[in-house]
Amino acid sequence: MLQRILVAVVGVPFLLAVLVAAPEWATYALLCALCIIATHELMSAVCDQKITRRWWGLASTLSVFVLTTVFFSDARFAESPMHGIFPFFVAALLVLIFAVMVTQHGKEDGLSFLDVCTMLVSGVAIPLALSCLLRLRLMELGSGLVLIPLVAAFCSDTMALFAGMAFGKHKLAPLVSPKKTVEGSFGGLVGGMVGMVLFRIIFFLCTEVQLNIVWCVLLGLVGAAMGQLGDLTFSAVKREYGIKDYGRLLPGHGGVLDRFDSVIFAAPVLWLIICHIRLWGN
Repeated sequence: MLQRILVAVVGVPFLLAVLVAAPEWATYALLCALCIIATHELMSAVCDQKITRRWWGLASTLSVFVLTTVFFSDARFAESPMHGIFPFFVAALLVLIFAVMVTQHGKEDGLSFLDVCTMLVSGVAIPLALSCLLRLRLMELGSGLVLIPLVAAFCSDTMALFAGMAFGKHKLAPLVSPKKTVEGSFGGLVGGMVGMVLFRIIFFLCTEVQLNIVWCVLLGLVGAAMGQLGDLTFSAVKREYGIKDYGRLLPGHGGVLDRFDSVIFAAPVLWLIICHIRLWGN
């Protein structure tokens, strides 16, 4: 517990500095780094060590190109020659992965279908999910909006932990995560909503923009629910492959996938909602 607290004390200010205070490209760079690490963590968990060592670079490069495509697809880069070139790089790498699968079939270091699926999840699905943080950062008032999935997911994680410790009696998904309880899950939903209410207050103090209280509560609820689903999903993968943590990058927290599993599920859904509602104004 002490390690978790110390990492949070250092990590949270760093995360805020990059996402809120630094230029938008810093968010892109941070997400690229997280995706590169996450690619290695997932492939190490699922694939053979030889496969991971040989093909992790290809999958991580794909993840960077996916994020780069999102970054340069923003309207402000419409006149830039970089605006439309990166989707071709993504397509080329996808073709290359399947070409390797076919040409190396039956060989010792060949890619199985499971290996290819793992590379696609780590190199495409996870970067696309996390790119929604970048999409939020590029929006109007994006330095605040980018925090919404983090607030909903992390506040849910924290409240679920304490609610489970205090009131937990009924197992939520014992075969996936034996320590999680129904009471803790309910506490996590409340934590996501309360966290977003507090975020609304801080957002107003910093920007003088009043966010809609109903939408904030709804975003907190949805973000918490999706975050819990993400946590359980990545826990199921760990159970299937017999590992405790995906990595050791964050002492007390595990790896990138251990810490950001909830955000990976919450960010896309919350971004979609925010794009289709009026979060502030008349």
